[in-house]
Amino acid sequence: MPQGEIVTRFPPSPTGLFHIGNARTALFNWLFARHHGGKILLRFEDTDRARSKSEYEQNIRDGLAWLGLDFDNVNETPWRQSERGAVYRSYLERLIASGNAYLSRERAKDDPGREVELVRLRSSGKSITFHDEVRGDITFDTAELGDLVIARNIDDPIYHFAVVVDDFEMGVTHVIRGEDHISNTARQILIQEALGFKQPSYAHIPLILGPDRSKLSKRHGATALTDYRDRGYLPEALVNYLALLGWSPGDDSEGFTLTELVRRFDLSRVQKSGAIFNREKLDWLNREHLKALSESDFLAATIGFLPGRERSHFKEKENITRALVPILRERLTIFSDARELAERGELLYFFEDPVVDVSLISWKETPREKTLEHLQKATAFLEKIEEHDFDIKSIKQTLWDYAEKEGRGSVLWPIRFVLSGKEKSPDPFTIAAVIGKEATLRRLRGAIQALGQ
Repeated sequence: MPQGEIVTRFPPSPTGLFHIGNARTALFNWLFARHHGGKILLRFEDTDRARSKSEYEQNIRDGLAWLGLDFDNVNETPWRQSERGAVYRSYLERLIASGNAYLSRERAKDDPGREVELVRLRSSGKSITFHDEVRGDITFDTAELGDLVIARNIDDPIYHFAVVVDDFEMGVTHVIRGEDHISNTARQILIQEALGFKQPSYAHIPLILGPDRSKLSKRHGATALTDYRDRGYLPEALVNYLALLGWSPGDDSEGFTLTELVRRFDLSRVQKSGAIFNREKLDWLNREHLKALSESDFLAATIGFLPGRERSHFKEKENITRALVPILRERLTIFSDARELAERGELLYFFEDPVVDVSLISWKETPREKTLEHLQKATAFLEKIEEHDFDIKSIKQTLWDYAEKEGRGSVLWPIRFVLSGKEKSPDPFTIAAVIGKEATLRRLRGAIQALGQ
């Protein structure tokens, strides 16, 4: 159990769009801090001034907000390394004055004709052992590092130096980051010791890998986090999934809310081996969270992804819209699936009478006259159902015996096709129940008239 107040940090570099790997790192830091009642702080490591852009910083902020991850310094001026030059310079001057660092005039590696003045940390030549909360004790022989470059000049510190100073000034107690930073830790500990800083606790979490165990790339799903938002994934589902990438609750549980994750998160259950990104698992979790949404939240999100015509119908025809919810819950994996359904014409027929190709109404080799008879019989049966009883169960009970006797395909195919105008659609009982008795009978009578001509 950690002693004292816990302070973690999430320090992204705004040099690209916010992606899955960074989001998982942010989540683990956030869960650990919230589990222990501590703080998590946000800063931007933008020392790469050529590649750092304000739009990338905003993309990171948008992604974090969408996931529901708040930060304890969010209302303060954000920490940006590019704005802290005077702070870093004061610590560099302190090191030089103490003799722990020195200025070194050297030939530039990229241009031997140019001379540069570097700041180097004097090597102690010793071995360093630090305890990793995930991997146990790790030892480095720092003699091979030599005198580390900690600044390109007195006003231009390198990443390792800026990180050490920022973590100290922020009061960071726990550094939770990807295992690709393990080799950086020895360098940063040497700088901490030279400055007299207390060493934070370290936890290096496994990298996220593609299904082929290679580094996660765009072909595996390493797109911007906001792409998942724009495709209609639920933030709750993505948080749930990211938490399970490299962490286990200790039992077979898989579905978690953010509150439940805070309660159960423990660094001791973070695994050492790489975490495999599995899109099918993410989609399954998203479906589970989608099914748990209230009807109003589900419809609001669905409507947001619909084209204009369908969107208007969904807003204006409440009875049909509410009746569609069970169908959509079964058919949607992500909310952009609703847009695809609309684009394929699989929603409009619930609101508007379809244009029916009379030549396709009959089932297989069923004669046209027989199909006409089936539709007439079905219409007569359905007319007898009271309006308030016109539901899936009553419609099916009314038609089933006749369909069984005459052949389900011969009877039910033409009804379904007439109601939807599609060769693939939900069963006729469901469609009829959604559109209601009046629209059902109108469409059947229209088909009967067309067949009879």
